Amino acid sequence: MAQEEIIFPNNIRNIRLANGMKMTELARQAGLSLSAVSKIEKGVRRLNQKQLLNICNILGCKLSDIFIKESDEVADQWQSEIKRRLTDNENSGLKIFGSGLRKIRQKSGKTIAQAAKDAGMTLSVYHKIEVGQREIYVNEIEPLAQSFAMSAEKLFDEVAELYKSGALTKQINKVKERVKSVLVPGNPLSGIDMHGSLYGAKLYDSARKKLVPVFGNPAGKAIAFKKSDKTMIVSPLSLEGRQGIYAVIPNAKRLGGIIPEKSYVLADAMTPAQVGDMAVCIDTDFDSLDEETSAVAHVVSVKQDSKGKVYGHVCAPDEKISGKTMHKVIMIITE
Repeated sequence: MAQEEIIFPNNIRNIRLANGMKMTELARQAGLSLSAVSKIEKGVRRLNQKQLLNICNILGCKLSDIFIKESDEVADQWQSEIKRRLTDNENSGLKIFGSGLRKIRQKSGKTIAQAAKDAGMTLSVYHKIEVGQREIYVNEIEPLAQSFAMSAEKLFDEVAELYKSGALTKQINKVKERVKSVLVPGNPLSGIDMHGSLYGAKLYDSARKKLVPVFGNPAGKAIAFKKSDKTMIVSPLSLEGRQGIYAVIPNAKRLGGIIPEKSYVLADAMTPAQVGDMAVCIDTDFDSLDEETSAVAHVVSVKQDSKGKVYGHVCAPDEKISGKTMHKVIMIITE
């Protein structure tokens, strides 16, 4: 029987174990079934952006930590497993049939989505057949052949001829070559081909473009501020071409109810605050901060005194806040 296709090699299991967390607890917090989490950790189930972000926040890790790198111990395990599956499937003829089917589809000019629809299959099932990761059952052969205006016998003959001519060798070897690399964010040659795209890298890039890091959390009357992307939230703003957007969780009571409880404040590190703005006021130079350095911050209203000095203001209790950095607040997100 064909193995389930590995589509998302990841470090989730290792990170979970390092945190001393049971799979049942991760499933509970993530709102997923135990079976779903097991498949995610094995790399045979896809995640959407929201699920990926949620798991990162639950495990307290960075988005990039989820994806395996060449130096990770698990990388060799993934490579060995994928090689074994490719060999098993090739020996059973699945790889040859799938590669032949892909050639026939490409020659017909159909997209993979069109071919799946015409054959009465889901996109996932059809794709697994093409990549040699799933058997084709007797009741599926005729509809599949008919979708290319062939009889079942003609379809098998076409695949056999393609194989004998050597037309499938390059395609099969191309899949093997991908095994030499592992899923590394930003590496366009890594990962497994998923519906014509590199699923893992695409997921990382797509998610990363919509996420902003949470740099600050309430701590007493102030906000503990640190440049870290261990906690991320999805931004409702388009971040295309924008840099320096980050979030903090404000101490809402200090602003007299202007900001709702359970909210996030988005600030732009590239835009200094001006009088009349709401701002994130930090007691340290922003550019000097890193993941290891903490600072104290407040969300303030920017005001100016009679001498022209700009300061931050909070009203519960009433207090002037001075700081070395003031970034303009550009949005408030309520939960």
